[in-house]
Amino acid sequence: MFFFLFYFFLLRLVYKEVSALAADPPEGIKIYPSEEDITELHTAIEGPGTPYAGGVFRMRLVLGKDFPAAPPRGYFLTKIFHPNVGHKGEICVNVLKRDWKAELGLRHVLLTIKCLLIHPNPESALNEEAGRLLLEDYKEYASRARLLTEIHAMGGTSGAPQEPADGPQPKKHAGDPNKRVAGAGLVTNGVATNNLSNSSSSGNTNIVAKKKTDKKRALRRL
Repeated sequence: MFFFLFYFFLLRLVYKEVSALAADPPEGIKIYPSEEDITELHTAIEGPGTPYAGGVFRMRLVLGKDFPAAPPRGYFLTKIFHPNVGHKGEICVNVLKRDWKAELGLRHVLLTIKCLLIHPNPESALNEEAGRLLLEDYKEYASRARLLTEIHAMGGTSGAPQEPADGPQPKKHAGDPNKRVAGAGLVTNGVATNNLSNSSSSGNTNIVAKKKTDKKRALRRL
C-alpha cells in the first residue's frame, strides 16, 4: 500500500513537471508528452549556429521507475554525427550520470543536451571517430556533421516526432512540380488526363521511366 501511494505521488510530480515544461518549453525546443506513458517524453531540438544549424533533431527522454532519484535516459532519434551520441542514439553527458541531482529537473536536462550541440565534449566520446576529428581536424568533423544534418535533420522534421514503426512518411515529388500523379490520373500542367487504366501505353512508359529517374536521383543523394 505504501509503495503504491509513493509511486502515485511520484507520477503526480512527473505529470506536473512535464505539463509545465510543455506549456513553457525552453527556447528552440518543442515538447511532445506521450499520451500513453507519462514517463516517456519526446522532444524536437532546433540545431544552433553550428554544423547542426537548420536541423531539427528528434530526441526521447525515458524517465525510469526511480526518477527523479535516478537520472532519465536520453536518446537521439534523428541520426547525428556527434562525439557524445552513440551509434544507437544514446547520449553521454554528465548531468545524466554522476552529476545528476533530483532537484535539477527536466528543463535543465534538455538545455544541457542542447548545449552539447554547441560545445561537444570529446573527453567522454561515445562516437570515437567524431571525438577524434573534433580534436584533430575540426574542418572534417564539421563537414561530416553538416552532411548528416542535411540528410537526416532537414525537411519535414519540425512536426511531432514519429517512430519508424509509425508508418512511411509522405514522399516528396521529384522533377517538374507541374507534373505529378494524383489519385489514379496523371496531372500535367494542372490539367488531369484520363484514368491510368485508360492511359495509352506511351503514357505508362513515361511514368515508369520517370520512376527510374527519381530512384537514381535518390541514390545519388545518399
